[in-house]
Amino acid sequence: MNKYYILCLGLFLITDIQAKNTHVEIRHGYSTDGYAQVKVLNNIREELACYVAIDGHKSKFRLPPHKASQWHTANNKNYDHTNFSTWCDLIEFYPQYKKYKY
Repeated sequence: MNKYYILCLGLFLITDIQAKNTHVEIRHGYSTDGYAQVKVLNNIREELACYVAIDGHKSKFRLPPHKASQWHTANNKNYDHTNFSTWCDLIEFYPQYKKYKY
């Protein structure tokens, strides 16, 4: 009985950790003026440290649980979704991001 309980608990923790790492969505679109845009959605219960970069310009921000970032827009119509670089991780690992806005 104890071995079964420990096995189930271990599987739950592994599944929970993996689920936390896979619930960030990246949405791409275009502004009304035709500029490429990107938005990051946080679908977990944890705050995230994130950045969006394009053409060497990096925008750092915090992303609250179950919220979406603002649209980040390119400044040149020659850019598309492949020119954006996005990154997010749990803010507990990057406390320096706490100084940035939501």
